[in-house]
Amino acid sequence: MHEARVLVVDDSAAMRALFADILDQAKNVTVVGAAASAAEARDQIIALRPNVVTLDVEMPGMNGIEFLAEIMGTAPLPVVMLSSLTQAGTETSLKAYELGAVECFPKPLKATPEQFTKTVGKLGKIVLAAANSNVKDRRAPREHKAAETNFEWNGHIVALSASMGGIDALTQILSYFPEKCPPTVIALNAEPAVVETFIKRMDADLKCAVKAAKDGTPLTQGTIHIAFDPDLHAVIEPGTPPRLRLIDRDPVEGMRPSANLLFGSIAKGSVPAAAAVLTGMGSDGAKGLKLMRNSGCRTFAQDRNTAMVAEAPTAAIEADAAETELPLDDMGAALIASCNSA
Repeated sequence: MHEARVLVVDDSAAMRALFADILDQAKNVTVVGAAASAAEARDQIIALRPNVVTLDVEMPGMNGIEFLAEIMGTAPLPVVMLSSLTQAGTETSLKAYELGAVECFPKPLKATPEQFTKTVGKLGKIVLAAANSNVKDRRAPREHKAAETNFEWNGHIVALSASMGGIDALTQILSYFPEKCPPTVIALNAEPAVVETFIKRMDADLKCAVKAAKDGTPLTQGTIHIAFDPDLHAVIEPGTPPRLRLIDRDPVEGMRPSANLLFGSIAKGSVPAAAAVLTGMGSDGAKGLKLMRNSGCRTFAQDRNTAMVAEAPTAAIEADAAETELPLDDMGAALIASCNSA
């Protein structure tokens, strides 16, 4: 992992100073410059050669989304977008993910000092992961058609985990899911307000239903459940049908919801399933996926070259938890095939 060399772009001098100070205190992160506009940032990218940019959405002249599109269309760099958590802000965040932003980080404008410290403490880790991401290798998604023909559900569920880069990856994978898709549970560690907007968009766009995870929900065909509440874990309770349970427990190895806990509950309950660890930070999911593989489930990891952030898939592969490493374009088809008796 190499050091992050950050350019901070924000039209507010106070915010530039604040985020530069925060990042300078983070391990293996150095702020190489700051810019107040896209025009200034354009020049500094050439002169200072940063390997990651933090970019404010709202700026005079060319706004952050327009500048992000320019960066990705000319000389792609990892970009962490900084935005508000209003409805407009979450829609903008989804647009930023579509354009290739590695992460969208909420500006803690109305936080208490304690909340502010906790929130911005994550930024250094995010920026370091972004600097080591695969943005330059990101390709336009291949169009998929939902796998309606000859799909007969074999009773297996699907379980997925993702964090940084996950919204982009899930958008592509879930586009392959048919209307009567296998019951699917996703542990997604991302900003909750953005995930809520993502769920609404996917529910409107896909043939199957996409819902926020709710405790006690029976897992039946045609619905994708996304667990994202940072205060609750998601586990599977065996039965006919199995049920999704949300539990209030301490984070597991720093994660909540924990993919290790989700996958481990499937293995412990002998629930027939296929699972995959997708793009993300850290090693969450590797231990649970190994338990699933040992119990006879089909297990996959996103190909490290197509994962926006390869840390989580790499951990799963190195733990021998994934039987197959698959490119993002092939993941949806593999998961559906694992749940197809036709």
